[in-house]
Amino acid sequence: YMLELYNDQLIDLLVDKKKGETPLPLSIKLDARGVVVVQGAVVKGPCSTFEQLNKWNEFGINQRHVASTAMNAESSRSHLLFSIIVDAKNKQTGNVTVGKMTLVDLAGSERQSKTQAQGDRMKEAISINKSLSALGDVISALSTGEKIIPYRNNKLTHVLQDGLGGNAKTLMFVNISPADYNCDETSTSLQYASRVKNITNNATKQVETAEIQRLKKIIAELNGGGKKGVVLEIQEEEPDEEQPADNVEDDSKYLHGPDFEQGGVQEDPEPDSIGGEEAAVVQASASKLVPSFDEEDPDA
Repeated sequence: YMLELYNDQLIDLLVDKKKGETPLPLSIKLDARGVVVVQGAVVKGPCSTFEQLNKWNEFGINQRHVASTAMNAESSRSHLLFSIIVDAKNKQTGNVTVGKMTLVDLAGSERQSKTQAQGDRMKEAISINKSLSALGDVISALSTGEKIIPYRNNKLTHVLQDGLGGNAKTLMFVNISPADYNCDETSTSLQYASRVKNITNNATKQVETAEIQRLKKIIAELNGGGKKGVVLEIQEEEPDEEQPADNVEDDSKYLHGPDFEQGGVQEDPEPDSIGGEEAAVVQASASKLVPSFDEEDPDA
């Protein structure tokens, strides 16, 4: 997905307004792994080549807010964020390595005395400087090892949370002016970026084995109402010698209904959905067999 932060508002740049597409409300969330997810954002893909990825990159950039100031004829009036989810599969083992790369183009801080910004340009400059200040506070807190990091003070730092701290690596490239007239801005920008070098994170790979992928697929099918037949291998326990066999509960009674029958999948070309009560029982049985996918299991 590609977003811009314009006047403290997130805007989806991959919405094709020429085709009459309407942007959805955007909200920033964290999943179980601590990865930032922007709900409502348009996600394009999958892309298997650079050309496919670059097509969406150029599409979004062409919709970014740009205006002229006294310092720049094509000044960026917003911060640009382009997030790419990368899945790499090992063809021999079937393991999938999942990663996220966010490319960010920050609008530069501005001084009104030099840009001569007025009206809308002035409002944009205030928003840009405000978000850059919030980003500086987060970088300072991370570099000094503070326990509380003010990610939620601004939407820019909130959406960049998984790229600044935790399981991530951060690189910052600074564009500076060779003119002595901009010496103060050049010095400030270099000092700003130098603090990023003091951030220490421990980045590790997130690998999903083929078995975890299979179990996730089963859970997804069950949560979807059992549209596809699924056979759950339930191990039956031997009854105790002191307990009559008639009192032993038969697990096979849970595997019945339109999608299941004892011993396998019902051969029905168009199976119906499992009822609410039956689906809950089946999913409860599956949860006993399937461990949490958010934690790495060394024995998996």
